[in-house]
Amino acid sequence: MKNKLFKKKICALVLSGAGTIAYAQETVKENNIDEVVVTTGRTKPRTIITSAIPIDNISAVQLKSTGQVTFDKALTYAVPSFNSSQQTVSDATAHFDPADLRGLGPSRTLVLVNGKRKNQSALIYVNDTPGKGEVGTDLKSIPSAALQNVEVLRDGASAQYGSDAIAGVINIILKNSVGKSTVNLFSGITSKGDGFNIGADFNTGIRVAKTGSLNLTLGFSSQNKTNRAGSTTKDGLFGVENAWTQANPGLGMTIGQPETKVGNMFVNFELPTGETGKFYAFGGTTYRNGTSYGLYRTPYWVTSDFGLLTPAGKPYNGFQPEFKTDVYDYNLTSGWKGMFGKWSFDGSATFGSNAVNYVVGNTINTSLGANSPTRFKAGGHQFSNIIGNIDINRNFGTFVLGAGVEVRNENYQATAGEEASYIGTGAESFPGLQPQNEVNKNRQNIGAYMNAEWDVTKNLLVGGTVRYENFSDFGNNVSWKGNARYKLLDDKLVFRGSVSTGFRAPSLHQIYYSNVQTKITGNAVANQGTFNNDSQIVRSDLGVPKLNAEKAFNITGGFAVKPFKNLTITADYYRIKIKDRVLFSGDIGYKTGAPGSPDTTNPVEVILDNNKITSLKFFTNAVNTVTQGVDFVANYNSAVGKGRLGIIAAFNYNETEIVDNIAVPSILAQNGYSENFFDRKEQSRIISARPKTKTILSLSYDISKFNVNLNNTYFGSVTWQHATDPAKDQTFAGKVVTDIVLTYKITNDLKVSGVVNNLFNIYPDVIDSKGDVVTDLGGRFKYPWEVNQFGFNGTTFQLNVNYTF
Repeated sequence: MKNKLFKKKICALVLSGAGTIAYAQETVKENNIDEVVVTTGRTKPRTIITSAIPIDNISAVQLKSTGQVTFDKALTYAVPSFNSSQQTVSDATAHFDPADLRGLGPSRTLVLVNGKRKNQSALIYVNDTPGKGEVGTDLKSIPSAALQNVEVLRDGASAQYGSDAIAGVINIILKNSVGKSTVNLFSGITSKGDGFNIGADFNTGIRVAKTGSLNLTLGFSSQNKTNRAGSTTKDGLFGVENAWTQANPGLGMTIGQPETKVGNMFVNFELPTGETGKFYAFGGTTYRNGTSYGLYRTPYWVTSDFGLLTPAGKPYNGFQPEFKTDVYDYNLTSGWKGMFGKWSFDGSATFGSNAVNYVVGNTINTSLGANSPTRFKAGGHQFSNIIGNIDINRNFGTFVLGAGVEVRNENYQATAGEEASYIGTGAESFPGLQPQNEVNKNRQNIGAYMNAEWDVTKNLLVGGTVRYENFSDFGNNVSWKGNARYKLLDDKLVFRGSVSTGFRAPSLHQIYYSNVQTKITGNAVANQGTFNNDSQIVRSDLGVPKLNAEKAFNITGGFAVKPFKNLTITADYYRIKIKDRVLFSGDIGYKTGAPGSPDTTNPVEVILDNNKITSLKFFTNAVNTVTQGVDFVANYNSAVGKGRLGIIAAFNYNETEIVDNIAVPSILAQNGYSENFFDRKEQSRIISARPKTKTILSLSYDISKFNVNLNNTYFGSVTWQHATDPAKDQTFAGKVVTDIVLTYKITNDLKVSGVVNNLFNIYPDVIDSKGDVVTDLGGRFKYPWEVNQFGFNGTTFQLNVNYTF
């Protein structure tokens, strides 16, 4: 039988900045994708193999085949250089899970929705997790059910898109299909009987005014907690041993995934205007409510709860505080694109916002005694932006020219909690934000770019981009990029490469975040916490410079080869040098004296005493790093027997090292604080908290009504470094996690899938405290928490039912 050839509609998605990552054409033979065509930089459509820079194009089907429920976890099991893992006992961080590309931290990956910049989250990660001190995008607010595909540009792209694109760009493309509706129901549970989840999502596409379209996605899910706490019969909290510890070896802890409820709605709307233009609007809103847990307060740590948490007639046995969050995420873009003469035009406006409110429950403020509440509103944070874009481009035969302007206003707010949450000792586990921590700050920036690509010959392509940015708070930046590609053997072999500069503006969170915790011991008042970069304590007293932009220099080079039509192989080397990375300092406290009686020869202790604080932390530009790595992707798809076999093999090697000396502020260096400023443990979050190697081998086979997906993901080793003693470091060995998804098509419209994630019940290595009770907090943590490869839930079973009508 002859192959049937179909051409799908061209769907050009104009990105903010100087580029597009677009579907231009799909050639489908007997329902199997033969070639997906993409383009970068407002130019003629080019296939993945002939693109000048490396791009991953991941379909919604491929994301679903990982068996993961959330978008960030599905991407982790689909892209080797992307990492996101569940955090625990880390306040609000447990509800966001820091994610990054190439181990460069959440701040250095730009996220787009339909090519338009997505707002950052309101939360800055200040707990002991990967990405500490950084701000990312709330990927948990993106529902997988709304996605058509995801494009990951693995190359420095600041010259194209502006700040934050040092590691690359993730472009999330929403569904725009019409004429059908889909209902998906799912539920699952771990092999230990906890973590029960259940959810449903609905997607429909309808025709509007004959040629327009509206695609709508609704979703809801609920997830119960898991608990994989350690136990001890010897050491209690920080090494305290007593009868209660021995009688309660589990220490009352809950360590695992949080309880979560999520609701979302996303829309994607298009309405043609004449023959060459269209109006568009897209975006969505997500609400997420979660409960995680703090460290258990043992009865020898907090000696009484004044009968507020202990049932009447029962002995007091301590309590475990709850950390509750309400997360709201909104994103809406509207605009018009079309032709003005021979020029393509795209003008748009975007509003995005993320807010998180904190509530601390099942706890007390000991300084209030029996009058203490047991639930506290502890304040919150909000970040929002308003963005305007105008982009134009035109083809001049083999030469393409593009230009554009982006204007952005950003706002960051911090709101104090109720007085009972911070007065005196504050609520146990998380004292609320205080009035002096409140902030409402704005900044503006304007960026302008110009880019060009030239097909010099049939085989040789060269391109370049230059971008100018002006930020109201720190000034100007100019970034540039040059790229080239050369084809051989009738497009079957391609060599490609790029050189670029990049930058990342310090986030408003890093400039203005502060959180002072008040402690009372007897008649003494002690404060400790974070002071913002704009404060007198940090800028004047400590002499810390104003935060400035990080600067990057990127080199990428590689090849793509298609030895025969069913196999594509790409390999790319990259080197990224970042200067003046913004870091979150360690605790700077009393060194030789004591609160109330400082060593007057130590100006740091004088500062602490004058400001009635016991220690302080702050943000500053202080570290230079070099990241090098290799990406390899092989994709094979062919008929085998009576079915079709698909194989994806992908590999990433990534290593970051700190180069040059850490820039310790002179006052700290002169008074012996160099090691405390950014100690070995803090450094390990940059150099060894994420796997240096990660390999994915995905096998799929379709036959008759059955589809089987077998995914094996190797997470390489990670190393936790002790703050001061290298003998107490621990490397957690690499592990392979196997997932299997079996789908049966009952009818053409009804499918049922069974999923087993982590089939062989693989867990990370157990923590070896090596005699240091702080390493595992006296047995509380069985598995690593400050470095984390793939979580520690073990095997999970799930059932999905999908109906299309």
